[in-house]
Amino acid sequence: MEALTQAIYQAVREVLTDLFQNGEHYYYITLVSDGGANTPCVSAWSYEALDRAAGDDAEREDLKWSYADSPYCCWKQEAFEPVQTLLLSRGNIWDMEEEDFEREYELRYGAMEEAMRRLDREGVFSANQLRENVVVLVEVMSPDYTNTQRAHRLNSPDCKMFLAWLEEAAE
Repeated sequence: MEALTQAIYQAVREVLTDLFQNGEHYYYITLVSDGGANTPCVSAWSYEALDRAAGDDAEREDLKWSYADSPYCCWKQEAFEPVQTLLLSRGNIWDMEEEDFEREYELRYGAMEEAMRRLDREGVFSANQLRENVVVLVEVMSPDYTNTQRAHRLNSPDCKMFLAWLEEAAE
């Protein structure tokens, strides 16, 4: 698991270092994968990007927590090529027996969560904003309750944006 965690950590660090150079103020940063825990991608929303994208309050609410609609979805996805190589070397998760699938799924999402935790300890998520003003997530799409469980582990209960996400978007 350590090699996978480290590869994810390096990829996310590279993506966010590049993204944060724009000086925008981020409130939502997520690492997203699918129900097979395949190669993840980073998505993020800044207040500035949301202001540019939303024409009115209704559209703003629709976009606010949408990883897929963010202009920063899959930002610098090529940074995840080493992660993809590692995941492919572990085998096709969909070909695994149920028990092996569950174990592999948990390992992969655990590696994603640990990578984000390490980046948080280093202060990466507070590059352009206070940490309490950004919710950090590891999400599976289509959404399920495990997103909320991981969110609780990755964010302080004092984090303003975490509380907003819980109220407005949590599963």
